[in-house]
Amino acid sequence: MTQTGKITTCVFDAYGTLFDVSAAARRAAEAPGQATLAEVWPALSADWRRKQLEYSWLRAVTGDHCSFWQVTQDGLDWAMDRHGLRDAELRETLLGLYWELSAYPEVPKLLATLKAQGLNCAILSNGSPDMLDGAVSSAGLESYLDAVLSVEDVGVFKPARAVYDLVGTRFGTEPGEILFVSSNGWDAGSAAAYGFTTAWVNRAGEPMDRLPGRPQYVLSDLTTIPELL
Repeated sequence: MTQTGKITTCVFDAYGTLFDVSAAARRAAEAPGQATLAEVWPALSADWRRKQLEYSWLRAVTGDHCSFWQVTQDGLDWAMDRHGLRDAELRETLLGLYWELSAYPEVPKLLATLKAQGLNCAILSNGSPDMLDGAVSSAGLESYLDAVLSVEDVGVFKPARAVYDLVGTRFGTEPGEILFVSSNGWDAGSAAAYGFTTAWVNRAGEPMDRLPGRPQYVLSDLTTIPELL
C-alpha cells in the first residue's frame, strides 16, 4: 500500500490494542477460591468488553455522555449478571485489576523502536484520563509516549470525528501524517474514513467490518508496525 504522505506520528488505541483487556478476568480467575470464575472467565471477559463498547456507542448516539469508567462498571455488572456471579467482592477485584492491565508483550519494544525512528507516539482512547494514566504507569510506558489523548476533552466517545480531531490539535498534523492503530475494526475503519492511514490489529481473525472506511493494513499483532513506516 502506497502512503499518501510522510507519517510523522503513530497513534494507538489503548484498550485491546496496547493493553490486554482480558487480563483482569484472567488474573482474578487464577486466584485461590475462584473455581466458578475460572470456568467462565473467557466468556465473562468477552461479554464485559462487548457491553462496555456497546454502552459507549449508545451514549454517543443519545448524547448521554459519561466517563469510560462508568461504562466499564456498567458492562461488568451486565456480564456478571449474565453469568450468575453475584459477588460484590469479586466485582471490586475485577474493577481494581482493570486499572492494572498488562500491555501486550511486544508493546515496549515496539514503542521504543518507533521513538528511535523519530516518530511521535500517542494514545487516543475512550478511556478517562485517570484510567489511562493508571494503565500507562502500570505497564511502564510513560517514557515512550508524547501524549495520552482522552475523549473526555470533547465529551463524546469514538468513533465521533471530534475525537480524531484531537490528534491534529495536539500535534499540528494533517490526517495523512498519522498512522492510527487499533484492535477494533470499527475504530480502524472510522479513522480511515476520517483520513488517517490505519492499521487494524486483528488478533482474533475477525471479518472486516462493513463501514465506509477500510483500514489500509490488517495485522495479527503489533510487531510489524515499524515495517509499515
